[in-house]
Amino acid sequence: QVQVAESGGGLVQPGGSLRLSCAASGSIFSIAVMGWYRQAPGNERELVATFTSLGSTNYADSVKGRFTISRDNAKNTVYLQMNRLKPEDTAVYFCGLLRYGSWTWGQGTQVTVSS
Repeated sequence: QVQVAESGGGLVQPGGSLRLSCAASGSIFSIAVMGWYRQAPGNERELVATFTSLGSTNYADSVKGRFTISRDNAKNTVYLQMNRLKPEDTAVYFCGLLRYGSWTWGQGTQVTVSS
């Protein structure tokens, strides 16, 4: 089995920055996709940014130019640097990992952007 655990959420003012971390543990091989999704109240879970197994990245249009996904393979960790945050970025951010056609999710971390 594989597990993921997020950290780094919190309250930030508009225009501020946060960095989220996602550490994977367990059977961390044959990972097809790993990255970040978010879910705001009343909305469906949506893509934020992901890595594929080939190292390519995919970003939601709403975060392009503001968010950056990166990874540390030695630590089995993926990061999400979020800059110029907006109130509409407020959501629970989930780390997800796709392996053998099945998604594994963390419990999520709350990001609130408010003055």
